[in-house]
Amino acid sequence: MVCLPVCVSPHRACISGLLVLVWAVLAWAGPAKAPAEPREPVIAIADVHNAFDNFVAILLRTGLIDKQNHWAGGKTTFVQVGDLLDRGPNPREVMDLMMALEKEAPQAGGRVVSLLGNHEMMNIMGDLRYVAPANYASFADGKSEERRKAAYEEYVKWRGSHAALLAELPQPMELTEAEWMARHPLGFIEQREAFGPKGGYGEWLRGHDAVAEIEGVIFLHGGIHPDLANTKLDAMNKRIRDEIKAFDASKEYLQNEKLILPFFTLQEMNSVLHAEVVAELKSRVPATNERQAKILEFLRHEDWFSVRVNGPLWFRGYDQWSEEEGAPQVSKLLERYKATHIVVGHTVQKGGRIRPRFGNKVFLIDTGMLSSYYYPDGKASALEICGDGKFIGVYLDQQVVFIDSAGSTPQDAGPGEHAGVGNRATGSEKLGVVPADRICSGTTAAPQ
Repeated sequence: MVCLPVCVSPHRACISGLLVLVWAVLAWAGPAKAPAEPREPVIAIADVHNAFDNFVAILLRTGLIDKQNHWAGGKTTFVQVGDLLDRGPNPREVMDLMMALEKEAPQAGGRVVSLLGNHEMMNIMGDLRYVAPANYASFADGKSEERRKAAYEEYVKWRGSHAALLAELPQPMELTEAEWMARHPLGFIEQREAFGPKGGYGEWLRGHDAVAEIEGVIFLHGGIHPDLANTKLDAMNKRIRDEIKAFDASKEYLQNEKLILPFFTLQEMNSVLHAEVVAELKSRVPATNERQAKILEFLRHEDWFSVRVNGPLWFRGYDQWSEEEGAPQVSKLLERYKATHIVVGHTVQKGGRIRPRFGNKVFLIDTGMLSSYYYPDGKASALEICGDGKFIGVYLDQQVVFIDSAGSTPQDAGPGEHAGVGNRATGSEKLGVVPADRICSGTTAAPQ
């Protein structure tokens, strides 16, 4: 305690002494703390599926890019939760834009976090079931026909040297040139090379994580199954990276062994390797230990963390659970990871609207952006998380406040429901609609 003397007369010396003591007390108390600066906003966008025009539109709407498609988001963090690829017609345009924004954002103090979805993993592994024909065409160039003919000749030679193996296939592989060409359109060979470990897009994708935690919010494509609650987020990312490396190494070894060709799809590789196992058993000639190990390692990929249905890239429980079933599960997950919310894509939400669930602890943000090709009711959208804790759903025509800065929910809707869906909410106040030119109180203004 600091005791101040009592001045009985207003002499100058006494006043000076009081001032010195006041200064000492203030110095002892320490400097006044400046108020904490608000955090910069985080904007999350889900599945794009090559819908380039709608992707650009929502990036413009949220102020992340300018009209020349350059970064305009300042210090904002932009998170894309996977599935840039497949179904739609513009894979290269979408990926090229993301790659450019990743480089430009840090120059303005911002950041782009591009996460892996199940469709990125499928393209890495050669599972091409959802690749539209136009996707291949976008990789074609003036030498594509020449490359395709060379690949077919390579295939014919491979087929001729694997007669015993082909006899074990449950379904015959392509037998005629016309059949082979139909399954390998122009650009197919180039697409496979581009997504390989040394390809421009393949190398870029292999550098991405599957899950990210930013300011207490967990972002990923599918979701974290309760069985994974004891797995740290960094460990999830490492496990998926290790599986991709193992896949690449096994594939390279099997190519060098002439068992498969570089442009085989995942389904073709699986068929050939299963047939190889059967052929070896019938021949009673044991394969080398390394050869057996590589084949079995490859064939076990269906049980991998990155591929199985309850893994972080494929899990759909947050959409499928009832409120009663999911609420305690989500609470335990958030407590385990010391997080406040989880944001996921992967499952398209009805009506093209972001769906908050389990007391606004989980946000499902895949709203079917590929509306013109695949999801008739889909819409481009983004989830903006403001520095003051506000959560806003941003659409091309309106914005909806899910959580305001005080942490309450302004919508007149039941638990886990989107205000405005059905007849539960009418009018702009109940919808939580904010003016179209204001996002995060002007922190990220929509371009005029």
